[in-house]
Amino acid sequence: MRLRRSRFIRGMFSLAALASIPALVACSAPAMIASGGATAGVAMAEERGPQGAIDDNAIAGAINQRWLNYDWHIFRDVSTSVSEGRVMLTGKVEKPEDQLAAVRLTWTVKDVREVFDDIKVTGQGDVMDYARDSWISAQLRTNMTFDDKIRAINYNIVTVDGIVHLLGIAQDQDEIERITEYARNVRYVRGVVSHVLLKDDPRRHAEAQKP
Repeated sequence: MRLRRSRFIRGMFSLAALASIPALVACSAPAMIASGGATAGVAMAEERGPQGAIDDNAIAGAINQRWLNYDWHIFRDVSTSVSEGRVMLTGKVEKPEDQLAAVRLTWTVKDVREVFDDIKVTGQGDVMDYARDSWISAQLRTNMTFDDKIRAINYNIVTVDGIVHLLGIAQDQDEIERITEYARNVRYVRGVVSHVLLKDDPRRHAEAQKP
């Protein structure tokens, strides 16, 4: 019963978010124009640059659209994070077929260069799990942001069942180690999975290896 209730709540949140997109775009247009300089500044600060951020957002949008067209449950249960065409998939699905479909559809999107399948096949989970995972990610993000030796803007953080998943670009090995140490010391964290590359790693510019 608890699982069914949590899925219902997540589904309602997702439906509400989809329904509100047109209104949010219309209402926020002036604010978006006003904050354009700040947004551009943030994009410039990222290692991937403003065009890289735009391209990654387009990839994420295309992936989510494919999932939504294929199966609402995959769209609801799986999250995507993108860094320079490198896609990290996280979340929990009920069936192995859903996991395979999510990965397969991701590879069909143009400019996807690499896919990290961190999806768990399990029917377990409740609202408390999601709240705790969100709290873990927020705590880690805060610790990273207030450390002047870490460029937190370059990282995506997703936590599933206490496992922290990291995707991004590090300035050096010391930065990776600092982030990993922060993650391990956040309460309730059970493990860390890192897909972080150093900024001078040749894989950042390697050709895509499609399956």
